Amino acid sequence: MTEGTGFVAGDLPDDLTAAEAGMWQAFRNGSVYDLSSGDTVVDDPHGGHPWGPERSVRARIIAWLLLDGPPALAGRVSALKLAGVRVTGTLDVAGGTVRPYVELRDCRFDEQVLVPEARFSTLRLVNCSVPRLEAARLHTEGDLHLPRCRFQNGVRLTDAHIGTDLLLNQSIVYRDRSGRSISADGLNVGQDFQAELLESHGELRLRGAQIGVSLSLRGARLSNPYSRLALNAPQLSVERTLYLTPAGVGNPLLSGTTPARGTRIQRFECQGGLRLDDGRFGDAVDLERARFTLTDDQELSLRRVHAPELRFLGDGPQRGKVVLSGAQIMNLVDRAGAWPGAGRLHMGGFAYENLVPQGPFPLNRRLDWIAAATAEYAPEPYERLASVLREAGEDEDAREVLLAKQRRRRETLPLAGKLWGYAQDLAVAYGYRPGRAAVWMAVLWAAGTLAFSHAAHLPANHDERPYWSPALFTLDLLLPVIDLGQVGEWQLRGLWQWLSAAMVLLGWVLATTVAAGATRLLRRS
Repeated sequence: MTEGTGFVAGDLPDDLTAAEAGMWQAFRNGSVYDLSSGDTVVDDPHGGHPWGPERSVRARIIAWLLLDGPPALAGRVSALKLAGVRVTGTLDVAGGTVRPYVELRDCRFDEQVLVPEARFSTLRLVNCSVPRLEAARLHTEGDLHLPRCRFQNGVRLTDAHIGTDLLLNQSIVYRDRSGRSISADGLNVGQDFQAELLESHGELRLRGAQIGVSLSLRGARLSNPYSRLALNAPQLSVERTLYLTPAGVGNPLLSGTTPARGTRIQRFECQGGLRLDDGRFGDAVDLERARFTLTDDQELSLRRVHAPELRFLGDGPQRGKVVLSGAQIMNLVDRAGAWPGAGRLHMGGFAYENLVPQGPFPLNRRLDWIAAATAEYAPEPYERLASVLREAGEDEDAREVLLAKQRRRRETLPLAGKLWGYAQDLAVAYGYRPGRAAVWMAVLWAAGTLAFSHAAHLPANHDERPYWSPALFTLDLLLPVIDLGQVGEWQLRGLWQWLSAAMVLLGWVLATTVAAGATRLLRRS
């Protein structure tokens, strides 16, 4: 040991128990020190079967080995590899530098593990029972593996730096005194962060975390009935994809593989709010088959998210809100049933460039989607949808969307504006169906011709006898600018005079609505 300990380097200290002496020698040899009994029930670190002193080691002896352990035997590399061991006392290597490889499997800790500001090459705790892991500002050159572990009072990884991969697959984490299951604000992971089939009971915090490749929460179950958020990850940065998708239960290759036929599938489930505001994702945010259970005041919040693709393919939440305000997406992959109902969707400033619907998503459902997001009239969602449809070559659908926008706007106008809007809609559909004007003109011309063919008519100038043509007379009334010389040649009396005045008025209304529609179309172009 080091100077002042009373031992020569490599000597076995006198105060070690038999279990600790075996661990000491295994450390120098770099071999696995396994104290398991062989009975799976007894050896379950999460079970209630007691482990006696024959398989117990003191935490301070482990810390001694890690920070200032004996040299390795000739031709060997020292490493701490334990299996089926009970660790008594608090394992505290805070601020220390641990050079040996560390791997503990199926172990049970009586008290918390303290490694804040410590430096490891690689640290693996696999299927261990740990009251709490305190690892703020931990630095590892390689992996931090914590799969299948149970943490009774949370995990703290605030500002930790993981050189390669962080694994929390199939772990169960309960909340600490602050209500958080995993506190990882400012976490930096060099490669993948996998937390597949994770059970989180409390708030999972990843504020400002940076993930070098992908973040996978496939099949995870996040639950936080104690406060508003189950996943709180604003300003999260993921170089590739965030997966909130199903996983195959029992599949040894959980990540990124198609489960074998017959494998039970577990969805990603979130009971509580989810916040990804201001997140940056290099490839996609994938919510395929995700299930959200929200209360009325909770949100699935994607405010100002930037991603090439959003796969919004989960189950539409029955309560709560979905907020996409200010999000910037290239491809929106969605399905009709994934979105919430009216008043529970907010999309102000939501920009997307392509729509890739999965399954039937007719235009009327897409218009309902916009209406659900705009409790009060707002033109931008309609114009965005119309622009996307036009870019995709769906010009007719784009016109239908803009027509729906005008009809929605009409409901916000005073009575006079509404009446004028109904006139424009009836005449030419606000200019988006200009052919309708010709139909109305033909109908009015035919009706007027038929009516005026029975009218009593006298020449305005009794010295002349012009030719009476009901068709030309009706057309002269309907055309407000062009003078065909018919109206001034004849005098009508009684109801025929009122009918001619009505024809003039209808002609002006039709011409004005056509002009208004044409102006709107030119302005859009």
